[in-house]
Amino acid sequence: MTTTVPAPTVTLSADDARRIALRAQGLLGAPDRRAGVRGMLRHLGAVQLDTISVLARSHELVPYARLGAVGRDAVETAYWGSGAAFEYWSHAACVLPIEEWPHFAFRRRARRARGHRWHVMEDADRSCAAVLDRLEAEGPLTSTELGGAKNGGPWWDWSETKIAVEWLLDTGDVVCAQRRGWKRVYDLAERAVPDALLHDDLDDRECLRRLVALAGQSLGVATRTDLADYHRLRNEQVDLVVADSGLVPVAVEGWGKAAWADPAALEIAPRGRHRTTLLSPFDSLVWDRARTERVFGFTHRLEAYVPKPKRVHGYFAMPLLAGGRLLGRVDPGREGRTLIARHASLETPKAVQPMAAALLEAAQWVGCEEVRVERVTPAELAAPLTAAVAEASAAI
Repeated sequence: MTTTVPAPTVTLSADDARRIALRAQGLLGAPDRRAGVRGMLRHLGAVQLDTISVLARSHELVPYARLGAVGRDAVETAYWGSGAAFEYWSHAACVLPIEEWPHFAFRRRARRARGHRWHVMEDADRSCAAVLDRLEAEGPLTSTELGGAKNGGPWWDWSETKIAVEWLLDTGDVVCAQRRGWKRVYDLAERAVPDALLHDDLDDRECLRRLVALAGQSLGVATRTDLADYHRLRNEQVDLVVADSGLVPVAVEGWGKAAWADPAALEIAPRGRHRTTLLSPFDSLVWDRARTERVFGFTHRLEAYVPKPKRVHGYFAMPLLAGGRLLGRVDPGREGRTLIARHASLETPKAVQPMAAALLEAAQWVGCEEVRVERVTPAELAAPLTAAVAEASAAI
């Protein structure tokens, strides 16, 4: 049952809400370069991980979008080399600030209560004990080092050891606080999590209250479904705690749904420099497709798992953010030292110059020396985009 929402005391225009959302996501105003990637992670609350790597992996593209050409080593160190973060199930598999470990106790308890993942172990007690003994004796290890991740069949045909260590990760006995060659490195929670944080003392309600409050801060202004989606809660879990979260009810023109805002986001009108950049499809600004349509009037779908003949925009089409709006998308690729715009889809002719600038900046960040445009929609913008890319390149 949906909680009765108090009448909003503030009404926001759709543009107000859009700007508040951009600022909350670190994409409006001067970036906090002193805080760097760690500060960005704390600000966002979660950075989604994904195996796809085109220009870079998604967790690298997220700080790039906000901070510019941050060094890739700095990104990895901020996430996994400093004890400042851990990997767990949030919006999906995400990097999370280590300070939030206690607030996922509700999810660890739920996993324990379920008793198994989608894989079931032949001898859970023996297999888990063997993993814990190895980690205790040898320190952090990958699943390969623990004995192998697969039985030799398809990718989902996990070994007993892999099932055990992932179960221990789900339930909090083991932590992934590092990746090595994109493989999870597992360690005992008692070693990886600071003593002050290593507890499941918070009850479910307090965990949920904190995560709803964090989602509100990270989104700026959000509907009930937005708040739930950020850390993959259920709507009824949001209903249980939203009144105690510190978020305030607001009305947003055109949304047609109850909404809540971070009170700090309402104190000062959002203004400042807009970032022009390409976004990962897994960026938290756009990972919720329904919210992206509502806030930006922009429909976007990841087509990586769509059969190639049925793709409209491309395998890993990255939305173009410019002037606080989503103006198009591009499916990028690389050939040697050339960044290729395999398919640039532009919503308006005003997207030509920003797309050229974003392509060139991305090329420089990944070490490419030139940009080649292969296909543009609509076709009449192909020549202007190619010319704009050439002009921008010549200006460097």
